[in-house]
Amino acid sequence: MKKIALIIVSFLAISCSTTKKVTTKKSDIKVFDYNNYINVISEESLKTNLTIIASDEMQGRNTGEIGQKKAGEYIINQHKTNGLSFPKGATDFYQKVPSEYMKKGFSPKLNDSENIWIYIEGSEKSDEVVVVSAHYDHVGMKNGEIYNGADDDGSGTVALIEIAKAFQKAKDDGFGPKRSVLILHVTGEEHGLHGSRYYTENPLFPLAKTVADVNIDMVGRRDDFHKDSNNYVYLIGSDYLSTDLFTICEEVNKKFINLTLDYKYNDRKDPNRFYYRSDHYNFAKNGIPSVFLFNGTHADYHQPTDDVEKIEFDALTKRTKLAFTIAWEIANRKDRLVVDKDGK
Repeated sequence: MKKIALIIVSFLAISCSTTKKVTTKKSDIKVFDYNNYINVISEESLKTNLTIIASDEMQGRNTGEIGQKKAGEYIINQHKTNGLSFPKGATDFYQKVPSEYMKKGFSPKLNDSENIWIYIEGSEKSDEVVVVSAHYDHVGMKNGEIYNGADDDGSGTVALIEIAKAFQKAKDDGFGPKRSVLILHVTGEEHGLHGSRYYTENPLFPLAKTVADVNIDMVGRRDDFHKDSNNYVYLIGSDYLSTDLFTICEEVNKKFINLTLDYKYNDRKDPNRFYYRSDHYNFAKNGIPSVFLFNGTHADYHQPTDDVEKIEFDALTKRTKLAFTIAWEIANRKDRLVVDKDGK
């Protein structure tokens, strides 16, 4: 009997050893590779989506009008196709912005409109939220001409679709962001930053838990100061409230993207006052570290000639990747950004 027992014990030991080897094969272990998710951002997808967003069918996407609503439906369908949904606590993809809220002096009356929100829940610090924003409205039609707004801000709109897709791919692979990410397509920017102001006054997630805003507005062209190269982007506001945010922008660019970061319009004395003219400002004025990615103005700015044929998709792709890497680093760093400046 002792000999039989010894044989059984030996067999079990060999079996357990064999099973252990099978379950720990190197091929079964997922390894995080940053480039896998940066490269989810596709020049082809950006072009496909922008060709539709900035088409005549969208009638210039004026706030609250049928063309903007069509564009909104297209945006939502793209996010749904990529496996994304609206935030917890919301009942659908829309945050409704009433006409009365956007009433402004002698400006024309705007129709009811909507912000569109998309959500990737964080894996460790889900109560802390990183916002990535861009406005999807433009100025509509004037004198029978359609102002398609391919650069302003169709470029930022399609960038958000790609960034959300990259975050979702990472989450599906088991490498989702530690903090939650709110992708926010805002309305009414062209008429007074209405959508972002409405969100910050009626936030779905507390502003005290909102870690940063990465805002993308006009990133598909070049300006006259960069006639020889489109390998640049203006950064505005990154150092106004947080040294951490400025450092992140610099470091991830050097490590992954290698654009020239131009701070020409970051000067507080800049007469263009771009810092106050896009949606990041409504976050920044509430003490939330914010950075605005921008390619500068050009001859087609707010003209019916701002068409998709003039977009430089290689530049749009690199700038979208930079915005993603900035948001990724903010969402995944150990500590939230420190606000160590007063913004003045």
